[in-house]
Amino acid sequence: MIPGLIILFAITIGGAALTYLIEDDEPLLWRLAAGCVIGSAIFGLAGFLLGFGFGITSLVAAVSLIITLLPLLLLLDQDRRKAFDRDLILARGKLQGATGAKFLRFLYYAIILVLLVLFFDRAIIINEQGIFTGGSNNLGDLPFHLGAIYAFTEGASFPPDNPNFAGVKFTYPFIADLITAMFIKLGVGVREAMLVQNVGWAFSLLVILERLVLKLVNDRLAAKLAPILLFLSGGLGFVVFFGDYLGQTKSFFEFIWNLPKDYTIGDQFRWGNSLTTLFLTQRSLLLGMPIALITTGLLWRAFSEPRAEEEIKDSRIANYSFLSYFIVGLVAGMLPLIHVHSLAVLFIVGVFVLGMKRKRWPDFFAFAIGTAIVAIPLLLWSMTGSATRTSEFVGFHFGWDKRDDNFLWFWLKNTGLLFPLLAAGIYLVWNSVGPLAEDAKPKKKPTKAEREAETNAIKAGPTLLLFYIPFAVLFVVSNVLKLAPWEWDNIKILIYWYVMSLPLVALAIASFWRRSVGWKAVAVAAVLVLTMSGGLDVWRTVSKQINYRVFEPDAVTAANRIRASTRPDAVLLNAPTYNSAVVLSGRSSFMRYAGHLGSHGIDHKPREEDLKAIYRGGSQAEELMRKHGITHVLISPEERNTLSPNEQFFARYPVIAESGPYRVFKVAE
Repeated sequence: MIPGLIILFAITIGGAALTYLIEDDEPLLWRLAAGCVIGSAIFGLAGFLLGFGFGITSLVAAVSLIITLLPLLLLLDQDRRKAFDRDLILARGKLQGATGAKFLRFLYYAIILVLLVLFFDRAIIINEQGIFTGGSNNLGDLPFHLGAIYAFTEGASFPPDNPNFAGVKFTYPFIADLITAMFIKLGVGVREAMLVQNVGWAFSLLVILERLVLKLVNDRLAAKLAPILLFLSGGLGFVVFFGDYLGQTKSFFEFIWNLPKDYTIGDQFRWGNSLTTLFLTQRSLLLGMPIALITTGLLWRAFSEPRAEEEIKDSRIANYSFLSYFIVGLVAGMLPLIHVHSLAVLFIVGVFVLGMKRKRWPDFFAFAIGTAIVAIPLLLWSMTGSATRTSEFVGFHFGWDKRDDNFLWFWLKNTGLLFPLLAAGIYLVWNSVGPLAEDAKPKKKPTKAEREAETNAIKAGPTLLLFYIPFAVLFVVSNVLKLAPWEWDNIKILIYWYVMSLPLVALAIASFWRRSVGWKAVAVAAVLVLTMSGGLDVWRTVSKQINYRVFEPDAVTAANRIRASTRPDAVLLNAPTYNSAVVLSGRSSFMRYAGHLGSHGIDHKPREEDLKAIYRGGSQAEELMRKHGITHVLISPEERNTLSPNEQFFARYPVIAESGPYRVFKVAE
């Protein structure tokens, strides 16, 4: 664990130094959070580029780390050094001196950090009984990511073939898994690497989102609420929870320690909780979202602030502004290999902002140039020779994943009070109402905190609502069109609408809290309705109620023997399941889980027919194995249960790896 933390810290300070070219007025905590994700992106991209010439080796990982640390040289500049010293002094000041406000601030971050550690600790569990996951929605995603990670550490070439579909380019946004592979090359275990990265990126998201909300609505309570509403997101599933509890005989504490299901996703609910259904399972989004929100913050600055006269006249200020947008553009340009849907969101928002604020075109031009320099080559590389069919990604599909539900009821039950509170937040902003509107002020003398809240009343007014329009458009588009082969994957776009709705929702709740006692009760009830269902699902994970075995011990042993007994470029035939032992070997499969392939727009049906024909044996099997370059065939319980392989046919080939019921036959050189 310690080596992983040291590497992540090095990545963080390198990225944090770069933030002095992006923002000149941010606290040290924000710089560290932004540095964690920006540094991770640089580290991954450096490894990607170096990997073309040298593969993913320990030396490549070490050189990539050194490259990530190069921005520290920026602190040799006297002005930037003074800025860093200022941030350090301010950070120390926030820690020194015992006050109630400082204690609550510390407690806020400490509790969420502990929650994130406990939560992501359940992503992957390795013991003598095999490899498990404690995430209810991670059963298929964990082996997918492990397959990608081991393809980087054990593969024959770089970039490796798609480990799930041998012989075609691997174009899934894989930087998050590549970073994990590079940690492994530096001596960190796979479980420890995933844990420190997931926690680091999630905590960075917390800080970046909090700061963005503060910029948007100028309300500290709303800024603190928004990340909680995101991490514990959910709908009205808690109503079903109470129904389940009343319908059985266990005590409340017995029931809460043995929850029968998730309450944010399933047959009745489809939105899910962000931690359990997105950030645990889709590591690409966990890294991509904070980068997208950093960019969104910069776009908001351009959208909300007029171009000052001194900025126009002072070339030094103008150059700094140009450089900050250009640097952020370079970082955003890495998103094709991190999370391409985040790049699509930024493109839509950027085009809208540019159309509305033409006077800031120099800043947008700098951002566009920076993004294009990195993103266009990466997009061209990803699209060239890909097996993904782009036609599968767009089509008319009304109502997202509502199935047979009424559209309005579907969104109400999946988001709870989100829409009413969003409307309340829009009303407050439209009327430029601060937390203490004239008709809402208490008759008693306001406290210091209330006076500060009044002073910090919203100044952006309708400007914020204009900035929100492209995110509302994302909601509409995602409910009219299918933007992925599997319609549920529209969540990768919808989540940005949700996140950018949270500032307005949190503002409404904060406004309620500052009113009378009755309104305080309304605020508390609103938070509970928005978080109770998600809290139940997160609790189910954190309390270790879920222990799904992904790989049994014999599968792990067989994978190690495959790795030791086959060449890195071997192609194995196995059942098209998500948890084949081949996943852990770092070797490519002729075909793996059809669900993953279909969601990536890959036409897997012809291969699936050939796979079944090979397992039936006979002369046709020999011909197909030669045709597809298959070198080894796995027969395990999965193949026996789903394909009824002709084991007598394969007995003619030598067994090169075996463990319990797992046998690997060598069918070609």
